[in-house]
Amino acid sequence: MKGLFTKMTMLVAIIATTFISCTSAQDSKLENGLYAEIKTSKGTMLAKLFYKEVPVTVANFVALAEGTHPKLADSLKGKPYYNGVIFHRVMDKFMIQTGDQTGTGRGNPGFRFMSEFDVNLLHDKPGVLSMANSGGLGTNGSQFFITEVPYPSLDAFDANGNIKPCEQPRGVSCHSVFGQLVEGINIQDSISNVKVGMGNKPEEDVILQEVNIIRKGKDAKAFDAVKVFEELEPKLAERHQSIIDKQLEEKKEQAKLSAKEFKEKNKDLGDDFYESPTGMVMITTKKGSGVTPKSTDRVNISCAGYLENGKLFYTNIKEVAQEGEIYNEVADHRGAYKPFASVYNTSAQLVPGFKEAVLRMEVGEKARVFIPSFLGYGSRPNGPIPPNSNLIFDLEIVDIAE
Repeated sequence: MKGLFTKMTMLVAIIATTFISCTSAQDSKLENGLYAEIKTSKGTMLAKLFYKEVPVTVANFVALAEGTHPKLADSLKGKPYYNGVIFHRVMDKFMIQTGDQTGTGRGNPGFRFMSEFDVNLLHDKPGVLSMANSGGLGTNGSQFFITEVPYPSLDAFDANGNIKPCEQPRGVSCHSVFGQLVEGINIQDSISNVKVGMGNKPEEDVILQEVNIIRKGKDAKAFDAVKVFEELEPKLAERHQSIIDKQLEEKKEQAKLSAKEFKEKNKDLGDDFYESPTGMVMITTKKGSGVTPKSTDRVNISCAGYLENGKLFYTNIKEVAQEGEIYNEVADHRGAYKPFASVYNTSAQLVPGFKEAVLRMEVGEKARVFIPSFLGYGSRPNGPIPPNSNLIFDLEIVDIAE
């Protein structure tokens, strides 16, 4: 009996030593950092987590994986949240999505939190881990996806590094990147290739068996997911606004250079320039009648709008449309080429720079106006106008509308 106990003890010791050796061997290949070992029914993937760049998003993922998330219901605490869930949405040449305990794509962990972005973290390669959401900024939960190919339309930033209007729940796609596969991209590929049915759900379940968090190095071992989430999650809105504010200041500085070029290019039109503190610049090309409309008046406005490269994108003047090769006969029959009416006060439904210029003009006055992007359509694309475009308008207040 004693001999049997000794043999069993030795066997357990050998197994334990082998496990520790394998774990140590795996860890020894890794750079210092925080990692997620993602075990699935198709094989194992290993992802590096960007805990320094997007600490709250990583903290959310880690705390869910370890069952320690402070916002989990008591019935879920102490249980690894991801273990046993399925990949409920799989799209070849796009991504694989999981993290929903209901397996429907409509589930959440009982809470939502705001998106967290870093301009250097993009959907620019295969194997990117990113948060799934239902649109807007505050709809992140437990669901995440792993890309199969680069997919820049998911980025919170455009190709020039400008942040998109992510607060819009529809029409704008912004997802928080928080990790990158360093091993197992072939596993991602094998999952993305499974046969799917309605809603891109695999016909045979692909299971996320478990997520194990690996900490290597002093910093990673000191990363306290619960503490980070509790302390930094309430500050995410402030962080997002700081990105917007910083980029706005940069745009204002860039606009000053563009405004200077505008003035130089149009110096032959005269020297009657007005430079607004807002960044709008206008040059009067024809004096008005001396009649300034009242705030209760409606005025008829003719205009032509150009991008900085000189491309005409809109006009309600037929001859200008024809010359700029954007004339539309159907639109002509519908009365598109005639002055449009607008109230002559701050309630006018016009972009800020356009409105500011109009409210400085008299009846009969003509002006050429430079409108920086942040006084135009900003980061929103608008038909033929790309996002973050400075605009130039030729304006005329034709008369006071009856």
